[in-house]
Amino acid sequence: MIGVEQCDRCGFDRSQWNEQDATRTLAHAADFLKGWSADARPELVDKLEARWVDDLKAIAASVELEDKVHHLWHGLVSIADVRRAADDTIPTQRGAVLQVNASDGGVPKTAIDEATVGVRGVEGDVQAARVHHGRPWQALCIWSGDVIERLAADGHPIAPGCAGENVTVSGLDWAQLRGGTVIDIGTVRCQLSAPAVPCQKNARWFLDGDISLMDQRLHPESTRWYASVVRPGSIRAGDSVTVSPR
Repeated sequence: MIGVEQCDRCGFDRSQWNEQDATRTLAHAADFLKGWSADARPELVDKLEARWVDDLKAIAASVELEDKVHHLWHGLVSIADVRRAADDTIPTQRGAVLQVNASDGGVPKTAIDEATVGVRGVEGDVQAARVHHGRPWQALCIWSGDVIERLAADGHPIAPGCAGENVTVSGLDWAQLRGGTVIDIGTVRCQLSAPAVPCQKNARWFLDGDISLMDQRLHPESTRWYASVVRPGSIRAGDSVTVSPR
């Protein structure tokens, strides 16, 4: 895979990665591989662990940053493929887009009529600081309107778009989601990559600034999710959402 510009299997595109993106992504390579293998059926555990150990060795042996990233992403997609082949996937779910959100930097993001989505995310949406945002696996931030409604009912001054998600969806069993899950939203196909780490900029939406309520390690049923874009397209409110499309 050395020197590959584009990979049809895992979606890697060398032109979309700069040094900062690659370095910060690779720092969490083990977390990605373990996360996409999490909660696997017992008979798959040894196979998946052996696979991501080999992937880490391949990453370490590569010289170019972009080649390291390609090994990582190829390994992640391979893990997802192994689980799908063994029918170790989240059951198909269907929901709807509640709101599509964008901003010219920072939070809250405000509702827009329609989003054109490419491999870098929503066209016209801007991240004020790219230290922790804007990489290809963070093309979309997705959150549950049902989770937001529950938090608001508990007294937190939060609403769709406040926490910076691009797409607010409803009707899904949010606690079941995991890395590697494929989701169709409107005409866009995306793949969940990692839970979004809570940011202090979102403290104002929570009583006592308790952003831990979005922390996947503590509240997996309430976390926001990042996703890479597998098939670009468009999304608007009311569009269908399908988890694990067949």
